Amino acid sequence: MPAVLRIALPVPLPTLFDYLPPAAGECRAGSRVLVPFGRHKMVGIVVATEVEASVGGSRLKRVLRLLDDTPLLDPELMKTLAWAADYWLGAPGEAYANALPLALREDKPLPATGEEIWTLTIAGQSARDANSRRGSSKLLLDILATGPLAAGELDVHLPSWRAAARRLAGAGLIERGERIAAFDHHLVAPWPLTEEQQHAVTDITASLGSFQPFLLDGVTGSGKTEVYLALIEQVLAQGKQALLLVPEIGLAPQTMRRLRERLGVAIEVLHSNLAEGDRARAWLRARSGEAKVILGTRSAVFTPLPHAGIIIVDEEHDGAYKQQDGFRYHARDLALLRARALSVPVLLGSATPSLESLANVEAGRYRSLHLRARPGAIRPPQVQIIDMRAQRLEHGLSPALLSAVGDTVARGEQVLVFRNRRGYAPVLLCHSCGWHAECPRCEHPMTLHAARRQLICHHCDYQTRVPETCPTCNAPDLKPQGQGTERLEEALVAQFPHVPVLRIDRETTRRRYAFEQLLEGLRADAPAILVGTQMLAKGHDLPNLTLVTIVGVDEGLLSVDFRASERLAQLVVQVAGRAGRARKPGRVLLQTHHPEHPLLRGLLAQGYAAAAKELLTERRLSQLPPYSHQVLLRAEAHQRPHVDTFLAEAYAALNADQLQIAGPMPAPMPLRAGRYRGQLLIEAPSRGLLHAALRPWQRLLAAMPSARRVRWSLDVDPIDLY
Repeated sequence: MPAVLRIALPVPLPTLFDYLPPAAGECRAGSRVLVPFGRHKMVGIVVATEVEASVGGSRLKRVLRLLDDTPLLDPELMKTLAWAADYWLGAPGEAYANALPLALREDKPLPATGEEIWTLTIAGQSARDANSRRGSSKLLLDILATGPLAAGELDVHLPSWRAAARRLAGAGLIERGERIAAFDHHLVAPWPLTEEQQHAVTDITASLGSFQPFLLDGVTGSGKTEVYLALIEQVLAQGKQALLLVPEIGLAPQTMRRLRERLGVAIEVLHSNLAEGDRARAWLRARSGEAKVILGTRSAVFTPLPHAGIIIVDEEHDGAYKQQDGFRYHARDLALLRARALSVPVLLGSATPSLESLANVEAGRYRSLHLRARPGAIRPPQVQIIDMRAQRLEHGLSPALLSAVGDTVARGEQVLVFRNRRGYAPVLLCHSCGWHAECPRCEHPMTLHAARRQLICHHCDYQTRVPETCPTCNAPDLKPQGQGTERLEEALVAQFPHVPVLRIDRETTRRRYAFEQLLEGLRADAPAILVGTQMLAKGHDLPNLTLVTIVGVDEGLLSVDFRASERLAQLVVQVAGRAGRARKPGRVLLQTHHPEHPLLRGLLAQGYAAAAKELLTERRLSQLPPYSHQVLLRAEAHQRPHVDTFLAEAYAALNADQLQIAGPMPAPMPLRAGRYRGQLLIEAPSRGLLHAALRPWQRLLAAMPSARRVRWSLDVDPIDLY
């Protein structure tokens, strides 16, 4: 039987594929190849060479072409990806594909890796002199008049420059070139480190060159970023690379600005909002070792690091690090795995560490470092509860809250009104007959978006116009119930007509760079009211923001999800941390109908650490994660019997020895986007026990005839049971 190549293809199947070697070129593990697959051609990654074929040689197809002279993925990444596919029970081809930017998953030559540079042409100088351009085009011409600038520098100066660049380049007014990434010598001097910060830097620096996980538990505003910067400086001095992960794209521009100002090296950015060519070039520069500092969101954890020095995961508790479809990995956990393989320290930072990380500290697997002081701040924000019972509310806002907002803006300061629900109102109701607008595909209330005159389902994005009258009884008095950010914005504009009110949610930040532009529009010394969702809860420094009000706390207190209390505690602390970050004292108001709730009382009296300790005790007594391990089998189909049959057969096929099984049962949201949904939750006291049972079970599931009639997936360590 001939020796063959084993290849990972980007298909959702739990298997690798055998092919005969190409007619020309020597394939090695980590190289990309073009292969025939069914009626199509696909780019795959060679996982192993010289293996014995699993089927007869006459049935094997030949690789059409080798795409790389040298392997694109190095042995460390290949080994890490194999482990990750096995642990998260993912399709191996999807795991390997995740490691490559989209532009590198195609049958095209590798892009050049020089830094993208934009220059004003003679025609462009004339157009500028003639003042013939307006808006962002004029701004871009003005910026480039000072000299050629790199794409990364333009990101900082004018976040929306790309569209203007396309227009101006098309008119021959500017031109694109390349250069080797250069140092920026206009550096900002570092802040003197506090004693706590210096202790953290010294401790972690001592571990450079070896694997050691650290948890940096620092209250909001305590200067975790300064610690990151000092550590990256140490790593750069050794000629090594640093990878810094952030949970949200919105945090990348401001973090990049701080890194550039301090470090004086090109910062490579990797996230899904980047143009694919830019993403591929950044990835290739990291692979060559040319890129020294890589900043990115979840998928950047797959960046090659041939000269790795440190991996840092900011806001490690954030759920955005968990991939929720396809290959369902967790970037924080993968960062730990890569740090071990690369023999470098990994630093997890948060003001509200996840219970998983705190349990790892408790077990001695992580070393804990604390930042308890806020440099430059007068004192931590003062937190108060507003009892909403028996109060007359204005659009969900109590008189005490409105009075505090009025006092704050009168002093020329800024306010954040936090509500984690976008849209105008979560329900549109007929007062005559009780009809409410429901999504026909999800059987769930649709959210009213008043500005767009639309009803939108936030689960499947189904949209329809707002009816003029009730569809059931024709009554004209359809009333919005509850408050979303859009309704709060309207109420606050009416209440404070002379104060700028900015709404920051997914609706107002759809355009690329809209988020940064909204924040940049805030004058640091002028009053303003920000209305926003959790996009505003993370990492933003607004020195004139002194009052934070949190509306809608009660939804987190009443949830059936065992993680709801942890998330609410984290959210309250993170949002509260936006207040009083400079010289002015901060204040936080929580509106609730449950002022005596033990979680709120504990959080206010003793802070997050004590609340987390209490929650960990509850989890240990209940044998819930992190003291047990879970896998969720999800299934969905257009017909409920197909889901029920598949889950019943899946349950019967599972060797349930020492496992706890909940289900088969409907999902918490049984119908979504027209598909019926069900699930099976499997728990075990140890990971080893769980995986030993699940690996053979996964193969059985794939072979079941009933599996072909449903969409199904396995989610290892799920963070949502929806």
